[in-house]
Amino acid sequence: MNIYKDYLNFLKDTVLLLKKKHKYEFDINDIFSKITLEPPKNLSHGDMSTNVAMLLAPKFKKKPYEIAEIFKEEINTFPGIKSVSIAGPGFLNIILDRLTWSNCLYKILINPDDWDQVNIGKGSNVNLEYISANPTGPLHAGHARGAVFGDALASLLSKVGFNVTKEYYINDAGSQIEKLVQSSILRYNECLGDKITVIPKGLYPGDYLKEVGKALFIKYNNKLKTYDNEEIFKIVSELSLKIMLDNIKNDLFKLGIEMDIYTSEQKIVSSDLLSNVINILERKKLLYKGILAPPKGMKTDDWETREQLLFKSSNYGDDTDRALQKSDGSWTYFATDMAYHLDKINRTNGDLINVLGADHTGYISRINAAVNALSDNKVSIDTKVCSLVNLLEDGKPLKMSKRAGTFVTLSDIIDAVGKDVLRFIMLTRRNDQSLDFDFKKVKEKSKDNPVFYVQYAYARCHSIFKAAETVKENLYPNNLDLLKAEEELNLIKFISLWPRILELAAKHHEPHRICFYLIELASNFHSLWNKGSDKPELKFIVEDNVDLTNARLCLVKAVALTISKGLNILKIEPINEM
Repeated sequence: MNIYKDYLNFLKDTVLLLKKKHKYEFDINDIFSKITLEPPKNLSHGDMSTNVAMLLAPKFKKKPYEIAEIFKEEINTFPGIKSVSIAGPGFLNIILDRLTWSNCLYKILINPDDWDQVNIGKGSNVNLEYISANPTGPLHAGHARGAVFGDALASLLSKVGFNVTKEYYINDAGSQIEKLVQSSILRYNECLGDKITVIPKGLYPGDYLKEVGKALFIKYNNKLKTYDNEEIFKIVSELSLKIMLDNIKNDLFKLGIEMDIYTSEQKIVSSDLLSNVINILERKKLLYKGILAPPKGMKTDDWETREQLLFKSSNYGDDTDRALQKSDGSWTYFATDMAYHLDKINRTNGDLINVLGADHTGYISRINAAVNALSDNKVSIDTKVCSLVNLLEDGKPLKMSKRAGTFVTLSDIIDAVGKDVLRFIMLTRRNDQSLDFDFKKVKEKSKDNPVFYVQYAYARCHSIFKAAETVKENLYPNNLDLLKAEEELNLIKFISLWPRILELAAKHHEPHRICFYLIELASNFHSLWNKGSDKPELKFIVEDNVDLTNARLCLVKAVALTISKGLNILKIEPINEM
């Protein structure tokens, strides 16, 4: 039940009637897609505000204010309207009567499982690729942000009716695997007695590879050296990749994440997908031999000017065409990535979402161009970039992890603060904004710690229920019209926003909106609680008034219900006691 959508439908019905009555000719669907009905930023302006008069003025060939006057009269006939006013050039501000809000709360409580049902997905498929870290070491803080964002988005989209496939792309081909093999052999030799004082430049320095070296030693002892180089590479790469990937999966499990699909880059490379890409692009005349200019900022002397096989990505919004082959004739990483996205297009039968790290911002336009070209613009792709995470301890940069060698691992963070705290904090900023993660602050039990603030609101709800045990036993959403205080009505109104927040977060692929909403809901609830200390008439439990206590407990129940729904989407366990 979305009260904003209900009244938006009333508005649309009115537009249709006026169009028919005055015999105006215009695209009704275009108008419907642009009508907004939302809570105004300033609560004093009312409960809802709409731009409908501004949109229809040119269609009706009248001034916006004149159209607003017509709609004001019509809106006053809608059920539950207290007043309608015109603001500025033609915005309409609407105030609903108290009974309407009481009824809204009643519907929430009588159908707790259904009131926030949003089905914008309608069973359509979405492939959501996130994390996809190189399997050459442990996941770190940057990966943690992408992991939490992607997983929360997957949960959110599933909630609103999408069939989501969560995918991890394993970069198990290329130079990084050669480095991994060399680094693993170094640790194997260490098990054989070699003394390692300095890790050679270019190799992975972390102690985590000692696990691989030990595994090789246990299985082969010193016999591995008797194999030829090709056999050694195959053995070491397979074992090291398995161990690294198993460790990654274990870290993700600790974070509450289980992927649906792990796709190997090596399998993509060895398949016929790359040739299929070339055939598709050739058929569409999107390939040519040409010479690219040096990238911006690069000196001409440092750039190899040569003819290359190029993809006309600029035809699809990219700022330049892209090379598909290296000077030695091998495929570029971008070519391989095109093959991978062709694979996703073929098996998804739906839209794609990529979650990338901060260092991949420049990659967005070319991969969007690739998907559009390969799908004939039939597949939508949305690429989200997760910005940097700054790890701090009481405001100071955190020292690196000994195990990882160069960074703090995801496992270190989970062990330090717990899964739920990590998941929540990673969503307290937009994904494209940098985030400070202060280990001291996220452990504080104060209003400055958002995850504690929200969890405490939920626990406080349960403490109220515990204090009113006799009333709770007979709790039923009646006498809700007794909730007359402005603070109570404002809380009801904010709770009623939840289905709208859910829909907007899903449409824009922004799970942080859920987090922001929960923080504000907690703030509103704590504020009402605190006012009860100053104004006894606002206390949730009124000893000499069972009916009013019952009504207020119903409001508390709605708060707890909404917080739990939001936390469940974020895969965070609500806490009853703190």
